Amino acid sequence: MLIKGVTLRGLEVFEALAATGTVAQAADLTGLSQPAVSQQMRNLEAALGTNLLDHGRRPMQLTPAGRSFLARTQTVLGQLRLATNELSVMDLSHLSTLNLGVIDDFDHDLTPRLVTMLAESMTQCRFKLITAPSHEITEEMTSGRLDIAVAATGGTAPEGVVEHRLVRDPFILVAPRAALRDAGGAAEVTRALPLLRYDRDQFIGRQIEKHLNRHKLDFPERFEIGAHLSLMKLVARGVGWAVTTPLGYMRAERFHDEIEALPLPFAPFARTISLYASPDWAEVVPRDVARTMRSLIEDLVISRALRLLPWLDGELMVLEDGGQVSKS
Repeated sequence: MLIKGVTLRGLEVFEALAATGTVAQAADLTGLSQPAVSQQMRNLEAALGTNLLDHGRRPMQLTPAGRSFLARTQTVLGQLRLATNELSVMDLSHLSTLNLGVIDDFDHDLTPRLVTMLAESMTQCRFKLITAPSHEITEEMTSGRLDIAVAATGGTAPEGVVEHRLVRDPFILVAPRAALRDAGGAAEVTRALPLLRYDRDQFIGRQIEKHLNRHKLDFPERFEIGAHLSLMKLVARGVGWAVTTPLGYMRAERFHDEIEALPLPFAPFARTISLYASPDWAEVVPRDVARTMRSLIEDLVISRALRLLPWLDGELMVLEDGGQVSKS
């Protein structure tokens, strides 16, 4: 049974205040007036019998009780958002076939949830799903073997397809925790240990190498690894450091005790993950699948990543657009 005075609106206000630290910004996020935000927060703290925020600091900071309660609040709100999204999922009952490809970065949590939602909607549909690295998904899309694809690009989408941008995924550095302590920082560890490269047949590998070359960053050629989790395991074992993204880091959760994620000690860059659809597909289906994907990414990936890596706030984010036909 809920404690009297603990409301959904109060939890949403607390989450917004914890993220922004100011009543004005929380009001913008929630759509409430500033007095209403303050009143909701007072009601919540009165109901719980404890201060969740240090109201005397600017910006406001979480108290120890607030930090503990925030984790529970985000879990509850995340599940409610997912439940709401599932209730409003697109109606795909009219489809007879759907061939879908999804980047393997989402294998752990998001793709199984998406497939479950699609399966419940596509009651008369012959459905095929493949998960693979972006370059393989893109090849399948351009060859016409996929109707809808979710993959990463460096800013140029396959020619002639309809693109719906989903998420900005910035590149970060991951390194062994012990090596970082010994070296003294991110820049120092890049000099002390070798770079563990992604296979340059993969899109992510080519994008990283292009960026390093553009900025004349030269690291010895020793390791080139095709499998993402194998690369992360080598980092955890202390063999070297790597450039990856928050999505890649979250996918390697089993190694988080041994590796640390940090901002790049050189020029930042990012990849965009988008949903692509064949131009002959009805506009409403790709748009609705993209909307569902954004909601899942926000709740299952970004919110968790920002709790672990709060310095990514404003860098790792869901992208909104109206869908554009890509041209060469």
